[in-house]
Amino acid sequence: MKIDLTNTTSSKINAALMEARRASGSTAAGMVLTLVIVTDEGSAYDALKAANDASREHPSRTLAVIKRAGRSPRARAETRLDAEILVGTDAGSGETVILRMHGELAAHAQSVVLPLLLPDAPVVVWWPDNAPLHPAQDPLGALAQRRITDAVTAESPVGQLAQRAQSYTPGDTDLAWTRITGWRSMLAAALDQRPATITSAAVEGESYNPSVELLGLWLHNRLHVPVERVVTGGPGITAVHLRTKDGDITLDRPDGLMGTLCMPGSPDRQVALKRRETAELIAEELRRLDPDDIYATAVRTPVEQLREPVNAETTAAERVARAAAAEAAVANPARVTAKVTAEGAASADEAAEQAPVKKPAKRAAKGSA
Repeated sequence: MKIDLTNTTSSKINAALMEARRASGSTAAGMVLTLVIVTDEGSAYDALKAANDASREHPSRTLAVIKRAGRSPRARAETRLDAEILVGTDAGSGETVILRMHGELAAHAQSVVLPLLLPDAPVVVWWPDNAPLHPAQDPLGALAQRRITDAVTAESPVGQLAQRAQSYTPGDTDLAWTRITGWRSMLAAALDQRPATITSAAVEGESYNPSVELLGLWLHNRLHVPVERVVTGGPGITAVHLRTKDGDITLDRPDGLMGTLCMPGSPDRQVALKRRETAELIAEELRRLDPDDIYATAVRTPVEQLREPVNAETTAAERVARAAAAEAAVANPARVTAKVTAEGAASADEAAEQAPVKKPAKRAAKGSA
């Protein structure tokens, strides 16, 4: 069922929701939380689709806040609230209300959202993109117990982690952290099966993917070892290496679908590490509404703690130079031998000049006692 309301109010929207519920034969709400999505017209479709899919696991009232302040002075002066209500199969296992706020009303979205929240139910706010610098201080974020952002959509995804660390408040989380749940579970299970002393670690992945940094920071905090960050072509995280004295424990996923777990003394085995859709990530975040202390510790660790590998181009140039010298030695051994002999003679002369002159030992005037 779909209901369109133009130039409406929050009370009229609540009345329309009750009427739609009666028309569908369900007078009880039966929803466990309110999910507020702050987005724009360009991202609204994908965000609502992910929320509707997640509502099959968590029946919820979804409020999509779309701010349309207007470009011209006349449009900005016009204050209007338009609503689109979806109930039934169109809204997953809950209710969906799309709120389009025009003019000055866009700056007071919390006054529209507050009367539409489910009573005695937790509130979660999700910014699919353009998240505020301080989510907990945002007027809408202040209404929520959990605040979800996504650093991948930022202009500088890795740099966004520093901002998330600076503004962290218990209840904040990021989908970049949710994306590495499978990797963290698999690595923890591997160490449970084969306890070993980890000396160092390496994480490989795309350069603009903040999940790679978060996984490396998590390993650094949990294992207390240096972690190397290696840039690859992706997709996403491609491999993790845990170095031990018996060999490397490697979790490799080059195609973004299936991973391979390699452990010393054990046969390689395939593991499921498919890159998940946004709906699965949101459903996972809605399973817990308490603060994520592990995420807080990881995101507050400076990214500078991760080491960069030696420049691959420099290493390759050194190898080419060594190979050329070896080929020259094979092609003309006499010339190389003469050069080495000359250098050895010069070194011997320098050593002789720098060596201290030894004085002859004086004979004892008297015999030994």
